[in-house]
Amino acid sequence: MKSIAHCPIGIFDSGIGGLTVAHAVAEKLPYEDIVYFGDTAHLPYGDKSTAAIQAYAIKICDVLLKHQCKLILIACNSASAAAYDLVKEYVGKKAHVMNVIDPVVDYLLANYADKKIGLIGTKQTVYSGIYKKKLDERHSAIELHALATPLLAPMIEEGFFNNKISEQVIHEYLSDPVLQNIDVLVLGCTHYPLIKDQIARFYNKKIDMVDATELVARVVDAYLAGHELYNNGVGNKKFFVSDLTRSFQEATRLFFMEEVKLEYYPLWE
Repeated sequence: MKSIAHCPIGIFDSGIGGLTVAHAVAEKLPYEDIVYFGDTAHLPYGDKSTAAIQAYAIKICDVLLKHQCKLILIACNSASAAAYDLVKEYVGKKAHVMNVIDPVVDYLLANYADKKIGLIGTKQTVYSGIYKKKLDERHSAIELHALATPLLAPMIEEGFFNNKISEQVIHEYLSDPVLQNIDVLVLGCTHYPLIKDQIARFYNKKIDMVDATELVARVVDAYLAGHELYNNGVGNKKFFVSDLTRSFQEATRLFFMEEVKLEYYPLWE
């Protein structure tokens, strides 16, 4: 039986958004093996109920635990908001569980404590109030203005970014009065780094943007270092999907600059 350090990092999301996180982790930790699960049969999670997302998350964790993952990273804001506590309880001591929200909250508290902050995300993430709840728990005075932007994730999943269609949708959302006069914008969905340049252009690059990808990679790195769990392997990657889709195949190739084999793994037979 291999040591825990040599076990892979498990990462999951509803689709291609979590690949932004997986890519950042792979860049930061090139010797770590990664098992990624894209729940493409149920994307996007942002318009699903809490109960449904929790059911998907538990099924996916079973897959990742079968592959002896030492760490499970919920690379999705919607799933982090809806299922993190349940997943932690379910996984127990079998693996360490992380989400993509806590690193962002920590970063906001350390760097923008007196700023007016905007947040865009899925309905699940925004309506859960998870960011404000976590900030309030830390007695923060941050002024948070959140806007649900439900068309963005499915738009990106369908390959509509960096074009006129995405430009128009982004402009409509970011023109909302809720986001006026903000100092910082939190990209509260792991799909959104793919439209980061378009968002920056809307604001004429005059505001800061915070996305979870690099922040999460740093936190994963710190955890592995602190617990002496670094792997000295070759950085193998496995990709499982609950439905084989061309957009996911193309996205994995785009991110990892290599032909990627997707393994079909339905959550329910």
